[in-house]
Amino acid sequence: MRPEDLLTDEFLKQFKSRDALSDFLGQLQKRGIEKMLEGELDGHLGYDRHAQTAHSNSRNGYGKKNIRTRYGESEISVPRDRDASFSPLIV
Repeated sequence: MRPEDLLTDEFLKQFKSRDALSDFLGQLQKRGIEKMLEGELDGHLGYDRHAQTAHSNSRNGYGKKNIRTRYGESEISVPRDRDASFSPLIV
């Protein structure tokens, strides 16, 4: 799916103020960063989530981190691994 297909005129009409649009963009950025972090962890571990593996290192929940962006402060969930060797590049 292309971004243009999601951002239709009807969808964008729901934002009646600058603050409403800014809040939406902040939420979109937060979720995007969290998904990118999960992808980084997949690459670090060498397998996708829910895949069978013989590796001793595996996912180990999430930690919290506060980030500051142009849309304000946001708390994101950062995935962890059991060996504590995952060091994300994004944040």
